[in-house]
Amino acid sequence: MDTAKSYDALAKHYHLLFENWDASIERQARALASILQRECGLMTAQRILDCACGIGTQALGLAKMGFQVSGCDLSPAAVERARVEASQRSLNIQFSIASMLNLTSLGDGFDAVICMDNALPHLESTQELIQAAEQARARLRREGCFIASIRDYDQLLQERPLVQGPAFYSDQGHRRIVFQVWEWVDDSRYDFHLYITRELASEWQTFHTCARYRALRRDEVTAALGEAGFRNARWIFPSETGFYQPIVVAKAN
Repeated sequence: MDTAKSYDALAKHYHLLFENWDASIERQARALASILQRECGLMTAQRILDCACGIGTQALGLAKMGFQVSGCDLSPAAVERARVEASQRSLNIQFSIASMLNLTSLGDGFDAVICMDNALPHLESTQELIQAAEQARARLRREGCFIASIRDYDQLLQERPLVQGPAFYSDQGHRRIVFQVWEWVDDSRYDFHLYITRELASEWQTFHTCARYRALRRDEVTAALGEAGFRNARWIFPSETGFYQPIVVAKAN
């Protein structure tokens, strides 16, 4: 199951996952800026690398707030759309195609590396998780900050849900339904089936894509960050941050 191809297919539809993508961009940027300031001591105009940027949901909002943002993703189609979205908003963001397993082309000296939207669980093994953390660590200045958001798998592994949603939205009078089916293949991995069904002028049209996730418990992520040279990893939760997923914050040694 090719993650890059899955997100290539999703790139032109990704904004449809949100009731209002532009509003979500601004809301997430405010939440992340607050975390960057409170947890990492960062203010706007400092350098941030978004190492799983997708079509730019976090990068666009942070750049609009004044941060110097670079972004990369393994999906060429997602990167191309992120470039278009940045251009349309007159934002100066350097986007590149790169996997979080090899970020050497992005340079170093960043004040923060972020990895949002449950990107780390696409990694297939503990060794890949450590490798990604090492790559992020190498991009940071000393005392730089790593921030990642991940679904609450400590809870979800107890529930093993099969369906998420549906969510019902409206586009100028036309309805839209977004839902997920989780097909568990073993104790920790599941195939994530995403469906977006839209009401068009005379018919309903459904988009489907699929990718694999490995449900990562928080202690596994914390241990991998320690192996990669981070310290003081701390988990903060939506009730505290206003962000929609639990977030881990760690400092580079």
